[in-house]
Amino acid sequence: MNSDQDPYSDIRPYKDTEVAAVLNNLLHNDELIGAISHYKFPRAYRWFPSMTKSAVRIGLARQFGDIETVRDFQSIVAGFMEKMIARSTKNISCSGIEKLDKEGAYLFISNHRDIAMDPAFVNWMLYHQEMQTLRVAIGDNLLSKEYVSDLMRLNKSFIVKRSAKAPREMMKALTNLSGYIDHSIVVDEASIWIAQREGRAKDGDDKTDAALLKMLHMSLRKKCAFSEMPKRLNIVPVTISYEFDPCDVAKAKELAIKNAGEKYNKSEFEDIESIVAGITGFKGDVHVHFGDVLQGDIDDPVALAQSIDQQIHGNYKLHPSNLISAGETQGMSDEKIKEFYSRFEELNAEQKEIAIQTYAKPYWNAQQLNSNKAQENGNV
Repeated sequence: MNSDQDPYSDIRPYKDTEVAAVLNNLLHNDELIGAISHYKFPRAYRWFPSMTKSAVRIGLARQFGDIETVRDFQSIVAGFMEKMIARSTKNISCSGIEKLDKEGAYLFISNHRDIAMDPAFVNWMLYHQEMQTLRVAIGDNLLSKEYVSDLMRLNKSFIVKRSAKAPREMMKALTNLSGYIDHSIVVDEASIWIAQREGRAKDGDDKTDAALLKMLHMSLRKKCAFSEMPKRLNIVPVTISYEFDPCDVAKAKELAIKNAGEKYNKSEFEDIESIVAGITGFKGDVHVHFGDVLQGDIDDPVALAQSIDQQIHGNYKLHPSNLISAGETQGMSDEKIKEFYSRFEELNAEQKEIAIQTYAKPYWNAQQLNSNKAQENGNV
């Protein structure tokens, strides 16, 4: 199908009619089969690589035989997700979802702490409410391997082309992305997840990038004013609160290097390692809050970003880790406080302070929000 018939063919998720061909390609991707073999059967793969890969390929072919649609594929993913949640969380909870229309299509804009788990937890909540699962935005910087791109697009991800550098190329990619998001919600009636900014909030400060909101309007400039865009796209701010961040130590080390004015150089497989750590690492108590659909006519991207931030900051579930790091320890046992600080034993003093402030930032953002509201109401 050419791009005139399907202008989003190079970024959109795969369709049911494409599933069989994609699965066949994955089965014959030697790099993927080798990676799975190395991960699942490291000793056997070291001594008998060809035999191990053949066994893995046969096992996958048997599992793939039951997959005919994207929903079939996501049912298998849901099984893995259930096991992951049981192993890596103490409790998982949700609020605000009851206000959503089960048949509605929304643009969920959420804070961004974990590469894979942020949209996965939002999806998990929708899945268990028998609502449609999300189309998830993912940067092409994470899709350097073709088989990774295929797996993500089978799981309803769509591609954000961050690698485009030339101004004209960037403008074309962003306008196409904007058009795809609008088409998904208005025409396909399919919900979208996108992070409030490019890259994770490694310092714990959840702030919406106004440039993201400008992008959403790029394809709509001839259809509606900027102020009408949020209602057209049914924007819902979502707050994801983790008690513990499995990548907190790594983030603190990176931020310390940057704070010193030095350039931070990512290792070749750092993004993949972060994804694996985020999926498998212990997260403690996780809470997802679905905010209110944005209302009102805001014609300024910065003001709209602030409106989203108000919901994200106000709906953040403050865990003991956030309170301890902010010095709010009343009623907490010494053992619990000591347990939290023990996470950072390997860090030097500067790195440790960065990690602690990262956990404290949601508390200070909530305090600032409450202070602003009090001033607006004339109580201060």
